[in-house]
Amino acid sequence: MHTLAHDTALVLVMVGLPARGKTFMARKIARYLNWLGVTSRVFNVGNYRRHYLGSAQPATFFDPKNPEGFDKRRQMAMAALDDLLTWLKDQAGRAVAIYDATNVTRQRRQWLRQQLANHGIEPVFVESMSSDRGLIEHNIRQTKLSMPDYANVEPEEAVRDFRERIAHYQSAYEPVDVDEGPHVKVIDVGERVNLHRIHGSLLSRIVFFLMNLHIVPRPVFLTRHGESDFNVQGRLGGDPDLTARGRSFARDLAQFFTQRLAEPPIVFTSTLKRARQTAEALPFEVNSIKNLDEIDAGVCDGWTYADMMERLPEEYASRQADKLRYRYPRGESYEDVIQRLDPVIIEVERQRSPVIIVAHQAVIRCLYGYLTDQALETSPHLAVPLHTVTELVPRAYGAGESRTSFIVPDRPLG
Repeated sequence: MHTLAHDTALVLVMVGLPARGKTFMARKIARYLNWLGVTSRVFNVGNYRRHYLGSAQPATFFDPKNPEGFDKRRQMAMAALDDLLTWLKDQAGRAVAIYDATNVTRQRRQWLRQQLANHGIEPVFVESMSSDRGLIEHNIRQTKLSMPDYANVEPEEAVRDFRERIAHYQSAYEPVDVDEGPHVKVIDVGERVNLHRIHGSLLSRIVFFLMNLHIVPRPVFLTRHGESDFNVQGRLGGDPDLTARGRSFARDLAQFFTQRLAEPPIVFTSTLKRARQTAEALPFEVNSIKNLDEIDAGVCDGWTYADMMERLPEEYASRQADKLRYRYPRGESYEDVIQRLDPVIIEVERQRSPVIIVAHQAVIRCLYGYLTDQALETSPHLAVPLHTVTELVPRAYGAGESRTSFIVPDRPLG
């Protein structure tokens, strides 16, 4: 089913100085691939160091001329790699492992290449580079100061120490060269991408994803359409109009966003009437795209679940047993919906303005699952009530979230 299915292990090895967005990219890639159904996991060497050696290591620990620190960091690198290889074996090789560390020297990368070659794996280096002082400063202050390494440390002292840590890595840094095998160089978190020996659909998709990433914080608002005639009747699919309550919600939604946003957002809706009618009062340009249409219920379109249980009891039971993979006869599954939402995710990731998406229950569940890094199997079961706006601010480690529920009267005026 998955367009990105693959039969061999893929290991991405992150490369680059601290505060260049390596971990941000590593976690984003893993989240994206897992959402698409490609089993992925990040092995962060810094987490091993913190677990086994403690968080409070001074900058001198990272000095390449410090033999004790060098030896201990090598031990942590080996521990992370051992776990990575064990995990890949448990996955029967059909997975993507991301080895997240600085890996700034040719010697360290050559060691990694040899260790992986012993298991029949050629790694792909993903090097994050930046000379943008503003970007680096943003990463230091917004991300690194919240690390366990600097718990209970004054911000300015933490910044000073972390800059010293960067300087130690800088003194030993050797950029990836063409003789080191397949690699991707990402400059300024996607502003420019250079490729060497990158082949295949999976790697191409990963590269395209990286090209659309940025770290500018902006909100993404998700909401279902207002109440429709089919909602009242408990029917699946169709293309019904909004009820009076649904139209009241549409007016409230327009007022909410007019007051809430200081800059024009990018607005996406499905092509179905109930979504377009919900967004038509918004004082912004609206883009209707079919990728956001509700899950196709196939022959069950227009039925109630009671109808399905009576007419197709085996289908109803199959759906109850596995909502993620169940496909309506001549219709879609949640997995199918996720695949067609892939271009929407790319579009959301690349936007630097606020994004508003007005869609449907299954679609919002899938989008919310990606943006908040939920396990794929949970998506069909997420609570997405009507007349509620979910605001998410995407981050490397999930998303900040708040919800606003609207009280819509039973008999709205007008």
